[in-house]
Amino acid sequence: MKKVEIFTDGACKGNPGPGGWGAVLRYNGVEKEISGGEAQTTNNRMELTAVIRALEALKEPCEVTLCTDSQYVSNALKLGWAKKWQKNNWMRNKKEKALNPELWERLLELYDTHKVEIVWVKGHAGHPENERCDRLAVAEAEKYM
Repeated sequence: MKKVEIFTDGACKGNPGPGGWGAVLRYNGVEKEISGGEAQTTNNRMELTAVIRALEALKEPCEVTLCTDSQYVSNALKLGWAKKWQKNNWMRNKKEKALNPELWERLLELYDTHKVEIVWVKGHAGHPENERCDRLAVAEAEKYM
């Protein structure tokens, strides 16, 4: 399996509000930047979309090191919350629906296609690739303002 590093971030101006996402993919020293946005969204939706779009960009199953500053994404994958929500028909508990089920559904499909290691990084703390992804995400969000 090819080894790929992926760095992602999402941003939102207001929550909800105009949002953007950015990702950097690195394979064999070659980097690719991707980004996009939406006029009306949430920060968590942009964090999820960044990871989804990055994994979708891979042409075959890969060994992925995924760096994200989103505890929502990191914990839901690492601690198995998202798979539990899926198993419980997208309910977090007996009374509370899981948010963004269509995005989680797609992300779990991709997550199972690749061998993914999740690395949580502190946001806005000088991590070069995280800062780069943040700039991409913010630039996309600003297109909708």
